[in-house]
Amino acid sequence: MLTGGLALCYVALALLVVVAAAPAMPRLPLARRRPDVITPDSGVTRFATAATGAVAGALAQRRWDRALASALDQAGLRRSPAEFVVLTASAGAVSALVGVLLGSPGLALLLALATPVGAFLLLRIRKGRRQRTFAGQLDDTLQLVAGGLRAGHSLLRAIDAVSHEAESPTREEFARIVNETRLGRDLNDALETVAVRMRSEDFSWVSQAIGIHREVGGDLSEVLDQVGATIRERNQLRRQVQALSSEGKMSAYVLMALPFVVTGILSFTSPAYVAQFVQSPLGFVLMGVAAVMLTIGALWLRKVVSFSF
Repeated sequence: MLTGGLALCYVALALLVVVAAAPAMPRLPLARRRPDVITPDSGVTRFATAATGAVAGALAQRRWDRALASALDQAGLRRSPAEFVVLTASAGAVSALVGVLLGSPGLALLLALATPVGAFLLLRIRKGRRQRTFAGQLDDTLQLVAGGLRAGHSLLRAIDAVSHEAESPTREEFARIVNETRLGRDLNDALETVAVRMRSEDFSWVSQAIGIHREVGGDLSEVLDQVGATIRERNQLRRQVQALSSEGKMSAYVLMALPFVVTGILSFTSPAYVAQFVQSPLGFVLMGVAAVMLTIGALWLRKVVSFSF
């Protein structure tokens, strides 16, 4: 009996270890367990929904919703224009509250104004980064499409394979092409829309090559290989120019930051010297002239270090 009792204890201990180590089963939401039970929304949810609806109406009335929706789409953000505006306004309110808590109304106003500017700058940076990534992946994308065509797949099937095998953002853009063609849109129109949305002249060439092939026929895989080789050479030249012009860009950044750095250092080492600029009309005139000259120099430097292909 002692042996049997020990055996049962070991079995119970083993079951306890198995149950503890087993992954937890996901809990079903209340709406699925009790379909007749409706969970009421919280006050915050109702307020956010009402604010989003009001902002959406205001944007549609002023016809700003399409431009903002296009910018969000190009940046790869799955947010509606109204949601983006509400989130930006909320962040601005929180930033202003932080400034008030720090005891500086001027800082609160500055943070409240800087938040939307920073949000739109971030949106622009994300859009540019996504477009550059798409352009850098285009060579490999064309090789995948050409390989699918050589394997005997149709063009749409090869594009569908790229939408599963490629990396982001090419994966999302090609999946969008497939979905649009399944809904009845012409393939060339879907390809050209991607070229416009990603601001890719190279992909516009690809769209034109596919359109010409659909009209006159021929070996599309060989055409894509030739277009891919041209794009590869253009990318190599672009990277070489960027490497050669990086020194000039860094010099421009240093020259643009130098006046602000010197002003900041003088504000700590000699406050009375810097205070002369805000204590007399001549100081304001000099600051205005300096701002105009700095703007002209910035535009000049940008023109010097920017190259078009």
